Amino acid sequence: MKLPIVYVRGFAGSTSGINEAVDDPFYGFNLGATHVRVGGDGEPHFYQFESPMLRLLVDRDEDGEAYQILVHGGQEAYLNSQDTGKVGKNTIWIHRFYDESASTFGKDPQKYRIENAAADLLRLVDLVLLKTGADKVHLVAHSMGGLVCRSLIQRVVPGLTGRSNRAADYIQSLFTYATPHNGIEFAVGFGALDKLRDVLDFEGAAIFGRDRMWEYLTPAGKQDGGPPDDWEPHAMTEEEFPLDRVFCLVGTDAADYDSAHGLSARAVGPQSDGLVQIDNAYVPDTPRAFVHRSHSGRYGVVNSEEGYQNLRRFLMGDLRVEVDLRRVRLPGSPDDDIVWQLETQLSVRGVPVIMHEQSTAHYCPVQIEHPRPEDSADRPVPLLTTFLSSRLRPVDEHGDPLPTLRHALRLRLISLREKGGFFGFGDHLEQTADFEDTLIVDIAPGDGTVNPKAWGTWNSQLPGAIRDYDPTGTPPIQDTDAAAGEWSGSVPMPPVSHRLLGDDAVLVITVTPR
Repeated sequence: MKLPIVYVRGFAGSTSGINEAVDDPFYGFNLGATHVRVGGDGEPHFYQFESPMLRLLVDRDEDGEAYQILVHGGQEAYLNSQDTGKVGKNTIWIHRFYDESASTFGKDPQKYRIENAAADLLRLVDLVLLKTGADKVHLVAHSMGGLVCRSLIQRVVPGLTGRSNRAADYIQSLFTYATPHNGIEFAVGFGALDKLRDVLDFEGAAIFGRDRMWEYLTPAGKQDGGPPDDWEPHAMTEEEFPLDRVFCLVGTDAADYDSAHGLSARAVGPQSDGLVQIDNAYVPDTPRAFVHRSHSGRYGVVNSEEGYQNLRRFLMGDLRVEVDLRRVRLPGSPDDDIVWQLETQLSVRGVPVIMHEQSTAHYCPVQIEHPRPEDSADRPVPLLTTFLSSRLRPVDEHGDPLPTLRHALRLRLISLREKGGFFGFGDHLEQTADFEDTLIVDIAPGDGTVNPKAWGTWNSQLPGAIRDYDPTGTPPIQDTDAAAGEWSGSVPMPPVSHRLLGDDAVLVITVTPR
């Protein structure tokens, strides 16, 4: 059954930006795109994406039900006019928190404060729950909107109830697009620009600095003395909200963010989406995906197929899939000046875009390190967590769902020589991997009484085209997890990788029904 979705937009800046934001009835959730970059050269091509809101309105579930957006002259006025429990649960609601700060409604605009937006969000959530009869809502947020949601979860609700974990009773999940969970930092100026922004609060941008984040992410009764030295803004705890119910979509395309004529992207640096640095765009220990999209604009992360496919599967998917690399033994030693990086790329059958990509070209590969003496032999290197939906299986020529959910995980291992913080390219071959292969994974979801099953094979070991491969006539991977309702198994790395990753290296796949 679908739950209501509440969308929370990002930062609008000055009064003129706020006025432009409030002119849009749906605060940008209705914006689509017509450009996509494809191929190794990243050339722009035409691809028509309707918008996340419109796709939610037309994509139907197995019962033929899609989302609705109910306006009737004003969403809140409509809600207030309806009887308790009579509004549909499959509905989308826009948190219009900037309206009171606009100068276009014939009254003095109020200064925007993120704490007020968070408190007003709670009021809207309460109203939606009352009128729909739903148990919880999904919060979907872009950029600063994710910080509004976190202020609700970590400050507003605990302050009102005295319980740090009470927000989980209202909110089923939080999905953030390009949110600066750890603030916005500049790659130039040696910290001076950050301090200047926080002191001058130009157009309200101090909300992305550490001190201001402490104020709106911490309950009022715990703020004495300011943030401790070890406090990190992006931190959330299980006591505040279940971390597996938070998903962070991280953009990695700085070059296509053209705000302020590209000055923002240059100030923040290439390891970003043009505004938010990659390492600041997620909450630690939560599921996440990296996509080559910019913070907003023509190639923005919200108005993208990649964003929508991750959103839909996280909110409505019935399987959680985790992949770890284990038992790695790299050649050489920790002192040999060789840096090992693993590129990952996830594709899902039937989806026309890449769902997740970490690469050296996008400044976000997975770092593979020599084990420390205290590490166990089975120390995992997390590669990805994704979500699948058995209801979204493609169909065959007869219209019947295919027997498995299939996804492909491409791995590329790259080594570079580094000394004193500088890479040496004397023996380097650009765009050439030391090892490369693709794991094809098929999952039979199970039916609630029988655990899922999975098959995994390397593309290099397939005799023909991937589309012709049917694993269901062969034994699945052995389930090594005795826990009811969960499946876990391992796939050995192919022999060609053994001299680089060790003879015992395996990928461990864990499938958990939701």
